[in-house]
Amino acid sequence: MTEDPTRKHPRPEFPDQGQEHPGWTGPMDPPPDHGEHSYEGSGLLHDRKAVVTGGDSGIGRAVALAYAREGADVLFTYLPEEEKDADETTALVEEAGRECVAVPCDIRTEEACRQLVERAVDEFGRIDVLVNNAAYQMSQPDGIQAISTEQFDRVVRTNLYGMFWLCKMSLPHIPAGGSIINSASVQAYKPSPHLLDYAMTKGAIVTFTQGMAQMLAGDGIRVNAVAPGPVWTPLIPATMPDTVEFGKQAPLGRPAQPAEMAPAYVFLASPRASFITAEILNATGGTPLP
Repeated sequence: MTEDPTRKHPRPEFPDQGQEHPGWTGPMDPPPDHGEHSYEGSGLLHDRKAVVTGGDSGIGRAVALAYAREGADVLFTYLPEEEKDADETTALVEEAGRECVAVPCDIRTEEACRQLVERAVDEFGRIDVLVNNAAYQMSQPDGIQAISTEQFDRVVRTNLYGMFWLCKMSLPHIPAGGSIINSASVQAYKPSPHLLDYAMTKGAIVTFTQGMAQMLAGDGIRVNAVAPGPVWTPLIPATMPDTVEFGKQAPLGRPAQPAEMAPAYVFLASPRASFITAEILNATGGTPLP
């Protein structure tokens, strides 16, 4: 039986809720769906070795779970204060019968990224799939005057520097047939004024993805991105002033659940996408993008 996508998951209004950054899954109402009870694998990523940044919750957890159920071993990063969420992601990957390595790591420093890649190579011997998903945002309704240099630096270092370093350092360990997948955003094309610095970095991720794809095509390494619209993750109550109507602006009338993003990351990492590179897969709930 087909499902109405406008009614498949909870719709706003949601309870007004706030959290300290970085946010945690447990207090969220409604609870996010990562595919725990719905995602069924079919061996698309058999014996692949994947690295997923920001895998403790949200899209990252959904991707780690889906990759494991598709047959991949997963190393994921999390911030030290997110250990409880990270433990839950680890349990989901291991329940799928795959190896899981959870690494506390702040990708804002070059040395942390170097150590992360070294750990992945020590654990797995290679990196077949690199998912640059970790991100930072902080809503500033008062605009650019309210964006401090400290905030701007954190947004750029998390969203761009970390991605740059991890791609550069991982490349010697990504074989032909490997894949890099970056998390862009609808914000890259339709920036919200209160997320000016975040939106700027997401636009840069689109450009970086398309340039890297052309650079690596001859090596047999594909580079793509997913551009989600509003997704119900801990980052929302931790960084947005109002969660009551979050996602209502999407034509489908609701935010996505993380489980709805994971299939895009699976497809782009799989052999089924063997002729797809330099593409941005838009998953916006109906918002038209270029």
